[in-house]
Formats: sequence, C-alpha cells, structure tokens
Amino acid sequence: MDIRQLRYFVAVAEEKNFSRAAERLHVSQPPLSTQVKALEGELGVELFRRSNRGVALTVAGQLFYDEVRIVLRRLEQARLKAQSAGRGDIGLLAVGFVSIVDYGVLPPTLKRFRAQFPGVEVELHEFTTDAQIKEIRAGRLDLGIGIGPVEEPDLVFEAIWREKLVLAAPAGHPLLRREGPVSLAALANESFVITPRDVAAGLHDLIVETCREQGFTPRITQRARQMQTIISLVASGMGFALVPESVRNLQRSGVQYRSLRGASARIELGILRSRDDANPPAEHFTAVLKDAVAAGA
Repeated sequence: MDIRQLRYFVAVAEEKNFSRAAERLHVSQPPLSTQVKALEGELGVELFRRSNRGVALTVAGQLFYDEVRIVLRRLEQARLKAQSAGRGDIGLLAVGFVSIVDYGVLPPTLKRFRAQFPGVEVELHEFTTDAQIKEIRAGRLDLGIGIGPVEEPDLVFEAIWREKLVLAAPAGHPLLRREGPVSLAALANESFVITPRDVAAGLHDLIVETCREQGFTPRITQRARQMQTIISLVASGMGFALVPESVRNLQRSGVQYRSLRGASARIELGILRSRDDANPPAEHFTAVLKDAVAAGA
C-alpha cells in the first residue's frame, strides 16, 4: 500500500460515496475505485459495503480507518516539522561565545532570538576563540562568537562589530588621580595582565601593537585565559589590562575603567562557522546578532 491509497480510502470513508470522494480529491472516479480495490486486495479484507445508496465501512474498514487517520496525521506533522526545520524555525543550536560578548551584545541577542524563533533551543557554551575552533571542527558547536581575525582554511569568520580598547586599572592608582582619559604612554613602566596569544591571537597582538605605537613594549607579568580572571588580577593590584569596552559592564570592586588618550585600537568580533556547514538556525542567529549590534545593544 502507499500514501495515495490511504488518502483515497479515507476520502471514500468520510464522503461515503466514490463520486464525492473523487471530486474532493480532484481525480476521476475510475482510478480512485481501482486503488481502493487494490488496497482491499492487499489487505485481504473488504473495507466497504457497497450498495446503490453509497458505501459504508465494514467492521474491518472502521478499525483500519481509525488507524489510518492517526498515520496520516503523524505524516502531516512530520511534513510540517521537516519544513519548519528546513526554514530554521525549529531545532537545536549550539553556540560558543567568548566571555566579552556576555557583557554586551549576547543577552539582547538571545532575547530577540527566542522571541523570533521560540522553536529553536539554544545551547550556550563559553569558550575562548581557540577552543571554539576545536569544538566546531569536532561538530559540537554549530557556530561561535569569537575574536578575529581567524584564518583557518576550513572555517569562515565573519566580522560583525568592533569595540575600542579601554584601560582596566587598579582603583586608587596614582595615575588615576585625574579624571578623564589616560595616556597609555604613561604606563610604559607598569605591569600588564594579558590574554595568552594561543588563546586569542587577535586581542593579544592588538594590545602589544597598541602599546608599541605609544613607544613601549608592555611588561607582561600575568597571563589569563578568561576576562573575569584578568579583571580579578587587576583588582588585586597585579597590573593594568587593555580590554574591550563592553567589559566595563563587568563591575568589580578595586577596578576602574578609563578611556585611552591618543589610542584608537579596536578589537574585531564576529561569527565563526564551518565553511561547508548549511544550518538555517545558525543563519537566523547571525541575522539577529547583526540586528542587535545595529541597534546598539
């Protein structure tokens, strides 16, 4: 038996007449009658009692009808779900992110995405950019939000926004006595806390290059993988740090944030994905993230 035969059978059972069933299905009556007869032959039972007044279900036909309706309903549900999944309206999306975005654009992006695509379940995983690359390659992440540039032949990095660097300094430091931006050159003899290059090469290189543009090479005394740890070390008086501006939202006792005078360095952030991956929910998430960035979230 096939789906067409089942649909023909249901139409005849509900219309109680072959002619009306044919009209409902927009087919001629002879093929419909032939298919129903073939279905009965395959089952080895009569499904209808035929008379001049029409047709009626036999006991076997009624039981078969009850089950077939469930089957066709499940098939319709499967069709709708498959189409929804193809559009990216339902599914599971595993997203990696660097801690920086959790202080800025990520929360409003998630709020917008859940409102627009309630059928997509989002799994969030905090990873450094280098860890995201490994997780995407292993198939455990659908996309990542990381720090650029990323140059990997099997991956695509799409820059979406940029943030200027600001200074995170120990509260009460003599260089902070005056209000307003701080000259980075004045920190030439100070200690710096920085992200290791193998964790975030883009951020590491930008910080070093920014300091060199101001006439000195930073004296790196502490390294930390996570931004929370960097800020904690600054709060403990272990040194200064140059961090993306959104980290200002990470308020910590013992830390002050200041703009930099004479420095316009900006860190690049964006979406990281497998080059060959076609994932509709990921496309939707990227679009929502861009909208959130454009709205200044």
